[in-house]
Amino acid sequence: MHSAKVNDAPRLGEADVAKASVTREDFLEDRQGKTFADVVNDSEQPFDSVLEFFNDEARQRRMEESELHHDRSPLAGVVREFESEPAIDRFLADSQVRRNTRFRQAIGVLVRMIMERRGWQKTGRKGSLGVRAAGAARTPAHNTGGLAFWFVRAERYQRSEGMPFRSVRERCLELESSRSKKTRNKKQVGGT
Repeated sequence: MHSAKVNDAPRLGEADVAKASVTREDFLEDRQGKTFADVVNDSEQPFDSVLEFFNDEARQRRMEESELHHDRSPLAGVVREFESEPAIDRFLADSQVRRNTRFRQAIGVLVRMIMERRGWQKTGRKGSLGVRAAGAARTPAHNTGGLAFWFVRAERYQRSEGMPFRSVRERCLELESSRSKKTRNKKQVGGT
């Protein structure tokens, strides 16, 4: 019965995982985080604002829901709100390419730390966040389309114990496989 399947579906609520908090010290002790000490220790970079933003439980839940229910990277679940933070937007609008790139990379490390603490692991794949605009002299790199204005792509994650829902690709393969089995069975039955 259809209603039984709906009621039996995995439920992933607020109580599943506690908020993951990452401090400056935690970040600098991380194997990748320590390579971004220049970002963390530069008073002109709004890293404290980044930590405050990502240490929010509701945002962390949206990051997980982005993977679970929308098949998008965790950053996709919060990127518009994040980029609208005045300190973040001001910093990324600066045309210092190397500093901006390192800043965005450090955010990727922070997202990984949070997701791992919440029971997720990297898939090794990236998801698109935007389409980069053609470069212009003395203009910060930004996008012309997509979800994000400043971020092009972000790491994808899966739950360490496995995903509760199958992807569309997996479901298509299963459907195609079951159809070809039925076709083979009909040919075998009809040919006998």
